[in-house]
Amino acid sequence: MRKSLLRTFVSLTALALVFAASAFALKLEAGNIVVETDGGFTPTKLPRHEFAPIRLHGYGKISTVDGGPPPILKQLIIWFDRNGKVETRGLPVCPMRKLVATTPSRARKNCPDSIVGEGTGKAVVNFPEQAPIPASSPITIFNAPPKHGNPTVYAHAYTTVGGPSTYIVQVEIQKVNDGRYGFKTVANIPKIVNGYGTPIYGELTIGKTWQYKGKTLSYANASCPDGHLQAKARLSFGDGSQLEGTFLKPCTPIG
Repeated sequence: MRKSLLRTFVSLTALALVFAASAFALKLEAGNIVVETDGGFTPTKLPRHEFAPIRLHGYGKISTVDGGPPPILKQLIIWFDRNGKVETRGLPVCPMRKLVATTPSRARKNCPDSIVGEGTGKAVVNFPEQAPIPASSPITIFNAPPKHGNPTVYAHAYTTVGGPSTYIVQVEIQKVNDGRYGFKTVANIPKIVNGYGTPIYGELTIGKTWQYKGKTLSYANASCPDGHLQAKARLSFGDGSQLEGTFLKPCTPIG
């Protein structure tokens, strides 16, 4: 009952923040957990009735009120506006075998034409009876083989804390019919450094263009029929807590 009430409270707080100041970062608090996140897209002037290329960007930061380590993030689900579109025709696919046991630089060299996004991830590793150890890695998003007929990506990261380790998360871009939302991604976060690592920060930019049959195509696309685009995120933690927030970002319809 307590967790249900907590989720309801967080969702209502998030919506209130969004409608009060939709152009600013979103801050959610539940008990000792604090999540700060924001995102957006460029350009913001978009056709009213057809899709145009965009670049997506966002970040998320997890901390605590008392300054201690937050609970471990287990899953991140993001819903995307139905007025968006992912294009993969003619875009090279990176097979998993080219990413296994690779550093970020080697992975990018193995599949340079499949990269659709780049960013940075940070974590804190808390070994028993040791001071916290910071860990960070470039994050690379590769176009992957489709799953269930849907576009799919591999998110690649790497750390040397506790020994060299490569982390690859497969994320399917699922089609949904959920009111304002037309797409959903579910990312199950792997154990970092055998479960001693806690993700605390991530930033990412998604956007790529390429030539296909004489046309310039874009991985991320959007239209603006009603003056805004919308997304929703849900974070689930190892202690059972869930935080959910909704973003509204203004756009200007043209045409």
